[in-house]
Amino acid sequence: MTTTVAFQGIPGAYSEQAVRQHFGDAATGHSCPTLSALFETLARREVKYGMLPVENALAGAVSQAYELLMDSDLRIQAEVIVHVHHMLLVPKGVRLEDVKRVRSHPQALAQCDQFIRRHKLEPTPWYDTSGSAHDLGQDPGDGRTAAIASELAGELYGLDILARNIEDAAFNFTRFFLIGDDDPHPGEYNKTSLVFATRNRPAALYECLGEFAQRGLNLTKIESRPRRNRPWEPVFFLDFEGHWHDPVCQEALARLLQRASFVKMLGSYPAIKANWVGI
Repeated sequence: MTTTVAFQGIPGAYSEQAVRQHFGDAATGHSCPTLSALFETLARREVKYGMLPVENALAGAVSQAYELLMDSDLRIQAEVIVHVHHMLLVPKGVRLEDVKRVRSHPQALAQCDQFIRRHKLEPTPWYDTSGSAHDLGQDPGDGRTAAIASELAGELYGLDILARNIEDAAFNFTRFFLIGDDDPHPGEYNKTSLVFATRNRPAALYECLGEFAQRGLNLTKIESRPRRNRPWEPVFFLDFEGHWHDPVCQEALARLLQRASFVKMLGSYPAIKANWVGI
């Protein structure tokens, strides 16, 4: 029995690659046009899980993903990290010297800027990486257009790979959260994610973070975002190492509840302990 997992984008998206990386053959993907649609699909119980991109090592956080998480009752089930490799894809039989234009999502084009300049290609922004591969597979045109997308997209849409790993920076990782209704069992290495707001007084953030420092809990992420219903009062998204079942984590969370004006747990989940050599 396979599990259906929603992802944003069309088949071949890096989010679908994250699904395959985490589940292998034990899951099938369910394509959603937007991140909002992904959450709506989960809310209607059409699928059990969703694969949500939350952060890229080069481009930073996916703001909408965190806002949707904050507004939802879904919980983080696991952390998935994908090493993003961009491929230059072309219709069958096209040679590199034939290619004059390349299309992809603007972020992917920017991440492959050196390759594009070196080969004197004209970059053409497209709505999606996998979408650029899909559309090229449907309409090869004059054979002078290539797409930048994943190897999976090339396989799905019948395109040849002219060049592999054409991204400028090798340190291109995207972090995903697997989200759903369950409270996952702890793994060997765990993280806890939450969002909180501080009281409006001096040293409020210092005191909140101090509760983790005093107990030796390592923070792996902290980022502020505007609080939509209260202008100029931010909320803070925070990740720390440990599971809320751990007594020391429970102590820190209890003290945070006393010091903060608002706290919401997003999940305690098995995470990736990366060495960044190849994850």
